Amino acid sequence: MFNVVLIEPEIPPNTGSIARLCLATQSRLHLVEPLGFSINDRQLRRAGMDYWRQVDVQHWKNLTEFETATRPPTRRFLLTTKTKRRYWETTFRKGDFLVFGRETKGLPESLLLSDPENCLTIPMVPEARSLNLATSVAIVLFEGVRQLHCKCD
Repeated sequence: MFNVVLIEPEIPPNTGSIARLCLATQSRLHLVEPLGFSINDRQLRRAGMDYWRQVDVQHWKNLTEFETATRPPTRRFLLTTKTKRRYWETTFRKGDFLVFGRETKGLPESLLLSDPENCLTIPMVPEARSLNLATSVAIVLFEGVRQLHCKCD
């Protein structure tokens, strides 16, 4: 359905939870290295439970490899706090890439500057600064599912 991309994720339970979201929506999970944990990490497996065998996961050795492989006409949406365009102001299509950055730093500035028209944000009060990565993925991914009128039963 969608492609959920995690650029250099750092926290195993977040990635495990996101893997479950991908399975639930029939989306592919893309992990762009370096990862802040081992893919065999116990916390990662615990958060993903026994679903890992069923999750469609694509590994990329670095951001350059991912960017080269997903150039236009591929549609990539970059989630960031550094834009005003809200995620619901776009029309998602099957196969879109939803790109999320590291928990502590977000997406690299160079990536945001390379594609500013496809930057999206989840609005929140300034005091909040950011949301948990798994929560952010769930919000945007399920907006895409809603727009496509997916029946996941």
